[in-house]
Amino acid sequence: MKKPMVDAARGAARVRDLLVTGVSRHAIGVAVDRGELIRVRKGWVAARDADPLLIAAARDGVILTCVTQATRRGLWDVGLADPHVAAPPHAGHIAASGHVHWEKPAVPRVPGTLEDPIENVLAIVARCQPRDTALSIWNSALHRGLVDLDMLRRLPLTESGRALIDEATPFSDSGLESVVVPRLRWLDLPLRRQTWIAGHRVDLLIGECLVLQIDGGHHVGMQRTRDIEHDARVMLLGYHVIRVGYDQVMNRWAEVQDVILRAVAQGLHRRG
Repeated sequence: MKKPMVDAARGAARVRDLLVTGVSRHAIGVAVDRGELIRVRKGWVAARDADPLLIAAARDGVILTCVTQATRRGLWDVGLADPHVAAPPHAGHIAASGHVHWEKPAVPRVPGTLEDPIENVLAIVARCQPRDTALSIWNSALHRGLVDLDMLRRLPLTESGRALIDEATPFSDSGLESVVVPRLRWLDLPLRRQTWIAGHRVDLLIGECLVLQIDGGHHVGMQRTRDIEHDARVMLLGYHVIRVGYDQVMNRWAEVQDVILRAVAQGLHRRG
């Protein structure tokens, strides 16, 4: 089967870049006439089944970045509907919808690219998002091995990015974890992430035996059943389990904190 000039994975491409690879203008025109490609704007074409976000970025002359690109890379999704895109600092009028970032990138962008590299994504997230949200995305990138702290330290980051380097860790598997731990440090109790208990890791161990389990969007169906079974095994070992979800942590934190404080007040974080 003939490989498409612009496949869905690439989304869209500049005509000049296709010409460099040996594709002729005539072939591009034929592909457009056959409906295999669509003309996005002057000098740009896209696969008909390409990601609408990539097509929009090509149309508007911007680059997907910040929380939008973080979500596309499989990092923690903060649930923002409006796209975050980047434009050159000295670009003219940009008609893109959503939030436009104009700052100079930490890593130079290849001409014609529509997606920011992970280093730029994290640098912009650090400036754009609240600290706990940004830390969640950074930890998610580190945990997945998309970037490492030593490399981030060598980048020309802003003060907000430098502050996150001191807090970020590759050992956090949950964005919600990264939100919760900074909010509980004032308790002045041991807070151990990803501790192995009863054959599986728990999200957070507070003190000696108070377990906080944090459910993301994937905790449904069989996963939910396995979580409940594990909770029972953990409690049989003498631990106390508090299980909370995304909405509770992000939108009703005062309620979650109140439950934890009442558990601590009763000494449920201590053995004996």
